[in-house]
Parts: sequence; structure tokens; C-alpha cells
Amino acid sequence: MSDPQVDIAIVGGGITGLSTAWYIQQEAQKRGQTISYTLLESADRWGGKILTQQVDGGGDSPFVVEGGPDSFITQKPWALQLARELGLAEALLPTNDHLRQTFVLNKGEPTPLPDGVMLIVPTRFAPFVTSPLLSPLGKLRMGLELFMPAKQDEQDETLADFIRRRLGSEALDKIAEPLMSGIYNAEAERQSLLATFPRFRELEKQHGSLIKGMLAARKGHVIRTNGGSPGSTSNGTAHQPSNPQGRPPLTAFVSLQRGMGQLVETLQDKLTGDCRLGVTVQRVEPTNNGGYALRLDDGPTIAARCVILVTPAHVAATLLDAYMPDAATALSQIRYVSTGTISLAFKRAEVEHPLNGFGIVIPRSEKRPINAITWSSTKFNQRAPADHVLLRVFFGGSRTPATMALDDEALTATVRQELAAIMGVTATPLFQRIYRWQEANPQYDVGHLERVAAIEAALPTNLWVTGSPYRGVGVPDCVRQAQETASKAVAAILG
Repeated sequence: MSDPQVDIAIVGGGITGLSTAWYIQQEAQKRGQTISYTLLESADRWGGKILTQQVDGGGDSPFVVEGGPDSFITQKPWALQLARELGLAEALLPTNDHLRQTFVLNKGEPTPLPDGVMLIVPTRFAPFVTSPLLSPLGKLRMGLELFMPAKQDEQDETLADFIRRRLGSEALDKIAEPLMSGIYNAEAERQSLLATFPRFRELEKQHGSLIKGMLAARKGHVIRTNGGSPGSTSNGTAHQPSNPQGRPPLTAFVSLQRGMGQLVETLQDKLTGDCRLGVTVQRVEPTNNGGYALRLDDGPTIAARCVILVTPAHVAATLLDAYMPDAATALSQIRYVSTGTISLAFKRAEVEHPLNGFGIVIPRSEKRPINAITWSSTKFNQRAPADHVLLRVFFGGSRTPATMALDDEALTATVRQELAAIMGVTATPLFQRIYRWQEANPQYDVGHLERVAAIEAALPTNLWVTGSPYRGVGVPDCVRQAQETASKAVAAILG
């Protein structure tokens, strides 16, 4: 027995899967045609790693607690465009940029990232020279970047190799590793430069120097990276450049008044196709008529002309292994790590720290059991009731995998010890919320773009994979990939 054939089956109901369904729906409507689609999600909710909870902590309004991404970058326009298409323009919530400041833990002390440091590159002389974050030799080595020869070939390299080559080892340790690798929850020694920060290679080639390139970009207010959205898989503070007084930020992040979950809820409400929760696909099989059969765990089969897999790469590999082993082998080569966050609420009167920024990133060399701390109620309004504080701590990944293995009680105790040691916060939290993302964060290791190209080449006609494992982990890049894949699927159906 089979369900009636559908034009397109989408497997995975995270932001990419939901956006793919939306763009299929919109494109069909624009053409005045009808396209049938089925969206299948194995979990009991939509949104994937986007998860927002409203928690009553005794104040005059609920806390808004994010389990995954807390915002998205507007410089990459696709998520912002989607929010506006969905009628959410009035619900957009910017960060408190007048309070924007990132601290780096340096020998146990939170140290401000100097004003004018754009991602990793100093663009203002005085704040950089007077900062205690780097040693005099470390600063001198960064300054010598102006005279370092540019790499001319097109070969990929690790982020660590690139930073050491251009700016030196100390810049890698104190700035690049916690800031840039933190975006991807990645290891700088394995992270692909071309898949994550291709703009740096472009600046090097165009200007011969990152510093020269950033100064030119600063004048034109055009800084582009391939970084993720805060908290998507990142620490939420890692790519917030310092914001000199009176100067508008070169990168802007926005959320929604009710949290990122508002984007998911609104999107799902506007979908008119066959959307099912709690449905697991066991495998995908090609059929004699050029389509596909999706075998479900509860017995029935869905026949579809096109299939879009919006799952982790290792899940896609298991779905295709029996009939498309080459594609499955290539998919299984994308490495994953597990990460987590814990949000803790406090009364403001019980937290003496000024909370005068967006949070603290922690270099690997500090050897702490956590990766970063975001001061959520400083970063955004409407995240905590009046006279209350909301903090979020990041752990796990390749940097602190042992913390990921702790049970909830031990994890909470460890995090509270770290908050006391780093920020002097010793109060008992009003509540805490723990979120664990097991094998959910793809790693863009060196050669990632070649791996993705091999996957795409191995897939049969009218079957696509898309989403965070492939060409960008942040919400905007996931929306962009959804848009592009939806366009291909609609073209396959309508021509």
C-alpha cells in the first residue's frame, strides 16, 4: 500500500526544511501552478535546533530562553527577507548595540576585545596597542601582517594555518580560535578556511594584507564572512566585533520579540502542504518510473517524483546506503560533534557583575570546562523580566567534550563554579534550562567544499541534500540553501 504520489517529499523539519516547503509553495503560486509536497519530521516539534521556551521566573514577564540560535546576521539577507515575507517585520528585535562589547578570558580574567578589532583584524591603532590581551611581541607580529606575502594558489588550508601565517600564533590563541572557530564549534587545526571564512582569502589576494583589506572594507562598511548566526552552532558572542562609540556596527544581528521560535511557528502556520510530525523515514529507494519511494517506520510508503533530504549528513547516509552507496559514503565523511547550552536566571540584585557587554569567549588554552558565556538579557531586551538577569553558557564540541558527558546535576554544579570564578556570580539561580544537541553540529574540515561537490555529483537526478552540513551553518545560509534547492525542485516538476 502506498500513499498517493506527491511531487516533492522533504525529509527534515528544521529551518531549512520548513523554508524549502515555503519557497516551493511560493514559487508554484507565482507560476499559477499547483505542486504537491509532503514535509516529514521524525521529532514531535518543528524547528530543529531552533528552540525557544517561555519560562516563568516570578517576574512581571516570562524569560525568553533559547536552546539554539538566538539571532541571525542581517548582512546575509536571506533570513531577514524570509521574516519580512512572513509578516514579521514589526517583530524584529535588534541587539543592544550601544552595549556591544566582547570579552576574552585571558589568564582567568575577562579582558575586553580592543575597539576596532573586526573579527580578528585590528583597524584602530591606539586601542590595540594599549590592550592587555596580547603581549608586545604578539602585537608586533600582528602588525607585521602588513608586510607578509600573500598566498597565490587556490588550495584550501586550515584556519589555524592561515592565522599563524598572517597574524601569528598568539593571535590564533587569543582571538581567532575563540572567536572564529567558536562560530562553528570547530577545531581551528582542522577547520576549512575556504568553507568557513573565504572572505579572508579574498582580502589577502585583493589587498595583499588583511589589515589593509579590513581598513578598506571599514570605510565602505562592507564586511562579508561565511560565519554562522550566533548560537546556531556557535557560542553566541564569538563574532560580535567591538563597536567604537558613535560608529554604527558593521555587522548587525536581529532576533524576534518572542524569540527565534516565532520564526518557526509563523513559517509552519503558513504552510499548506502535507506536514507530518513524528514520522521517521527508514530508507529512500529509486523506482522504475524515475521517482522515489520513501519507506516509513510505521509501514506505509510515500511515492515522490523528487526528494529533498534536510537531515544531518550521517542520517542522509543511512537513508541512501542500500541503493546509493557512493553518495552514502561521501555523506558519511562529514564529521559531527555534540554541543550544549545551559541558561540560568537570576535576580539582578544578586549579580554584582556589571554585565557591560554581550559576553565572554574562552580560548582553548585557558583549559576551562566551558566554551563561552552570553549575557542574554544584556544582548537583547525582552529576554528577562525587569530586575532579572539571564545568562547562557556553552559547552561541548571538540573543545570541552567531557562537559557534554556530565549529567544535569554535575553540569549545573560545574557551570555555577565557572560563573563564580570568571564573573563572581555566586547566587542560586531561579531556574536553569539545559539543551543538548547530540551529533548535531557538522564540522567543515579542510576539503569540505570538495566533499560537498562529490556528494552532489553522486546523487541521482531529482534527489538533493541541503542545509547546515553543506554550504553554511547559520540561519541565513540555511534559508538561502532552501531557496536554491526549492527552485531546482520546482524546475524539475514544472520545467
